[in-house]
Amino acid sequence: MAVMNRWLSKLLVGAVLGSSAGAALLASHAGELKPLRVCLVSGSLEYESDASLAKLQSYLEKHYQVQCTRAFIKNESDLPGLENLEHCDVMLLFTRRLKIGGEQLERVKKYCLAGKPIVGIRTASHAFQNWLELDREVLGGNYKGHYPEGPICKVAIEPAAKDHPILKGFVPFQSVGSLYKNPGLAKDVTILLTGSIPNHIEPIAWTRTYKGGRIFYTSLGHQRDFDEPSFRTMIANALFWTAQRDVALRQP
Repeated sequence: MAVMNRWLSKLLVGAVLGSSAGAALLASHAGELKPLRVCLVSGSLEYESDASLAKLQSYLEKHYQVQCTRAFIKNESDLPGLENLEHCDVMLLFTRRLKIGGEQLERVKKYCLAGKPIVGIRTASHAFQNWLELDREVLGGNYKGHYPEGPICKVAIEPAAKDHPILKGFVPFQSVGSLYKNPGLAKDVTILLTGSIPNHIEPIAWTRTYKGGRIFYTSLGHQRDFDEPSFRTMIANALFWTAQRDVALRQP
């Protein structure tokens, strides 16, 4: 309460001094905000998710008011670190067909089914072999495999979504990752991006609300995608958006 009162006092002073001074005070207050707590859940060996998410963590913590914890795969049946879901603001999920069970699977289900913020990357659509319903029920997807590898996937912004906060600063690029098939998405999704190869076009990024919680999913996530500035920016925007927080950059 004391912190809030001090902030309100600053805003009142800023209003008196003028809009520029008020903006400066708001900017200084951003540094006082608690970091966005992100739990990175990794277990997609095919896409070397441990390395990609470690790289993403360094990027996020360097440029944004973000603090990451990890739940990184030990083997397909063991995903230690999931207790971090109890204290995070948003989960970033990037696993593939894991077979965790018992308390570990229950932790994931408890988080997802409670309507909490989720950012899903690529194989999150089939994150757990013994809980494939996650894709359709929570993420709003309908993963049906992927087209053959080889053709470059051209990423495009869905025209109606060009002003979505998640796409702020996003510039379309080309991905070497195979294009995922996702016919018949949930009716309540908002498609942000499409991907195309010769003769095929598919939705590759969308949002929805599940039990009051914001969801973002993208089928992008090939190793090289993490080197694309637009991809990293989109993921950062999505983390803040799903947590219903304004994007907070780290001060130089």
